[in-house]
Amino acid sequence: MNNDYLLLTPGPLSTSTTVRQAMLKDWCTWDDEYNKDIVEVIRRKLVTLATQHQGYTSVLMQGSGTASVEATIGSVIPANGKLLVIDNGAYGARIAQIAHYLNIPCVTVTPVETQHPDLADVEQVLMQDPHISHVAIVHCETTTGMLNPVASFASLAKRYHKVVILDAMSSFGGIPFDIGDMGVDFMISSANKCIQGVPGFGFVIAKQNELETCQGQARSLSLDLYDQWQCMQNNHGKWRFTSPTHTVRAFYQALIELEQEGGIPARHLRYKTNQKTLVAGMKALGFTPLLDEKLHSPIITSFYSPQHSDYQFKQFYQQLKAKGFVIYPGKVSNADCFRIGNIGEVYPQDIERLIEAVRHAMYWQQS
Repeated sequence: MNNDYLLLTPGPLSTSTTVRQAMLKDWCTWDDEYNKDIVEVIRRKLVTLATQHQGYTSVLMQGSGTASVEATIGSVIPANGKLLVIDNGAYGARIAQIAHYLNIPCVTVTPVETQHPDLADVEQVLMQDPHISHVAIVHCETTTGMLNPVASFASLAKRYHKVVILDAMSSFGGIPFDIGDMGVDFMISSANKCIQGVPGFGFVIAKQNELETCQGQARSLSLDLYDQWQCMQNNHGKWRFTSPTHTVRAFYQALIELEQEGGIPARHLRYKTNQKTLVAGMKALGFTPLLDEKLHSPIITSFYSPQHSDYQFKQFYQQLKAKGFVIYPGKVSNADCFRIGNIGEVYPQDIERLIEAVRHAMYWQQS
């Protein structure tokens, strides 16, 4: 890899040389070579990766992953609808914030960030509030590295006949699951996560019969999920507005490389090996993970900051960057911590090199 450093973050993340090289050609957004041979193939592949069930479709949306979340929240909830957000981290909170901005009635179930939500608490809200029409949950909360038990919550929501929205931004492509098995109606993810593409667009994989009910509901022109889907359905992959062509072509290459690696199960195994190598190595150096290990995802791990008086995250960060690794600051409201990601074009030997770099950066123990 020719990069100066590895991005050990939850995305954007380090990509392969061949994914980056795929962006060296310019594309015409009206040309069939682009729309039919790239965009439509991507749409079909995404559905196949997400589920073995029939009746699902996909739509690509320009912008960040959050833009696709906002497109979904703003397009699928009708004027008389109400959203329940299961929120145990920054990204659940962001869904609720989007609903607030869009004047969509919203209630939250908000446990502490280091615990799974309680199924009984969610059921109590569903029982007490018949106006709730949609339930949203984040699969992997990269605030902490928590992997939420989404199948249980989706099953509960379905028992109460609610539409289920799954933010799988940081898990799709890196953790095996079938949204059809879980009864998920709308799943959202992004190009620059576990598929290992680059930033520029997100995507939604939806039950087609649910998406068909969303005509005219969008609260934004550019983030109208239904209209974007209709344009792609009726015009062989054409986008309504300017397509992020280079990013799309890179994503197409990334999908090929996912297949070459052995699909999602093989990538999941690599990420899990990365994460276990990371935790073992960091614990050997005296670091403590924020979460109980049974709550860990293979995506990113939070560690408590050292208590030594000489420790400063910025200096620690810069020392690791000089050694070729970029990590993430903490985002937990009540804990001083930092985060290290395990996804992207990153392998166990890279994590082993990181552990050695951390050892050398531990200046506060060298006195």
